[in-house]
Amino acid sequence: MTQSKKNILITGGAGFIPSSLADRFLENPDYFVVLVDNFLTGKKENIPQHPNCKFIHGDVNNFDDIAPIFSLYNFDYVFHYAAVVGVKRTLENPIMVLEDIYGIRNILDLSKRTGVKRVFYASSSEVYGEPVHLPQHETITPLNSRLPYAVVKNVGESYFRSYQQEYGLDYTIFRFFNTYGPKQSTDFVMSRFIRLALANKDIPVYGDGSQTRTFCFIDDNLDACMKAMESDLIVNDVANIGNGDIVTIMELAGTIIRLTNSQSRIIHLPPLEEGDMTRRQPDIAKMDQLLGRPFTSLEKGIEIILNNLR
Repeated sequence: MTQSKKNILITGGAGFIPSSLADRFLENPDYFVVLVDNFLTGKKENIPQHPNCKFIHGDVNNFDDIAPIFSLYNFDYVFHYAAVVGVKRTLENPIMVLEDIYGIRNILDLSKRTGVKRVFYASSSEVYGEPVHLPQHETITPLNSRLPYAVVKNVGESYFRSYQQEYGLDYTIFRFFNTYGPKQSTDFVMSRFIRLALANKDIPVYGDGSQTRTFCFIDDNLDACMKAMESDLIVNDVANIGNGDIVTIMELAGTIIRLTNSQSRIIHLPPLEEGDMTRRQPDIAKMDQLLGRPFTSLEKGIEIILNNLR
């Protein structure tokens, strides 16, 4: 590890988006990447095997786990992506979700002490709650969700703003909307539907399937987030990271069945009592600026995943 390399910490590094981000950084020999994960949902097979990558098993919510890592490496940038994720998991484990606030504070305190240039925070479209306006613009957050996951993401954003105001620690907040790609685990709607369609099994849809979502392919997410870092954009600001094209859950299921030539049937389950927002659509003005190219279409993204599975 030479002095000229930029040292980057990615928390939650064995997860889908963080490990994909690590893969991208490691394409550039000027980056040295440290990944930290406690394997709550991350997978060992996601961790890049690369001479410029170091993986450390640890829990960012535990100060004694994370503090020595900051002492060992002089990080230039930190991407705090570790969190309890998945609708079912977050609904069933509200206390575990709330404990992620400790991790946010640990990362900010240690970044402030060790001269980190900027900290990037993986927030979520959940901060918008049930939308009042569409598309959802970064300046409009109605704070109408009672779910612990959404509350923690909102609290996290407040911490980042407060540390900048008090200590001058620069930040960027990414509000992730549904992101999908080859490494995604099967607890998410896109990967679950694809897995079921390939097995010709019934595809369950909650309610009538009229809920709308947008789906951002992982390469679009990564290109935008890396541009924010490398071009000094979205400094002390918030950006929606997502695709603006709306699709209903029924349309998504139908598209996947068609692209996989599946014999699967769509079956309807009772609506979820909470956690299944009816509408989602980001304002993509900032995302468009960051990406600087056309978005990956839903069909093309699904085809890339299928090609990876073949």
